[in-house]
Amino acid sequence: MRAICTAIDAGTCDAEIVAVISDRKKAAALEFAEGRGIPTRVVSLRKGDDRDLWNESLASEVATFAPDLIVLAGFMRVLGPPVLERFPGRIINVHPALLPSFPGHSGPQDALDAGVRITGCTVHVVDSGVDTGPIIAQVAVPVLADDTADTLHARIQVQEHRLLPSVIHQIAIGAIELDPLRVNAPMGDATRSLIAPDV
Repeated sequence: MRAICTAIDAGTCDAEIVAVISDRKKAAALEFAEGRGIPTRVVSLRKGDDRDLWNESLASEVATFAPDLIVLAGFMRVLGPPVLERFPGRIINVHPALLPSFPGHSGPQDALDAGVRITGCTVHVVDSGVDTGPIIAQVAVPVLADDTADTLHARIQVQEHRLLPSVIHQIAIGAIELDPLRVNAPMGDATRSLIAPDV
């Protein structure tokens, strides 16, 4: 979120953050947003809570701000039909791997375990799967011989912080159009753009 705000401040991301919503009360993004005067909300999901009700509450909270685009950044929950059906094709996520390889929460470690020499990050449209939605853009990051999951993830995050604001800007100016009818299309058929490796 800091990277998005920095790009907005620099005039390289033509967007406005209308709200920051988290499922965790202590998320650092909430304090940062409040410091910038951005409205914040928390929609908590505790162990044993009804996920459908949580998704409905989240969808209602998001809808109060009437966003054109919903950006998941560090949001580690799989969204359900109440959210996805209310905002079809308008939710994007950034993931620390070159999808469709290494979906899920441990992309950098999975890349190391697989022995690949190149990984990276992906911005994709969110669908009902785990990191399975149409790919919008990707950046390659080399895997170094002495990498750990932490060092690799740190270098991937540098690229995520460049890629995500850039994609948001391209969507805002109409250079990338998100088609809600293609949200469930196979990833290979739905790639919108590929940003070249920055190594």
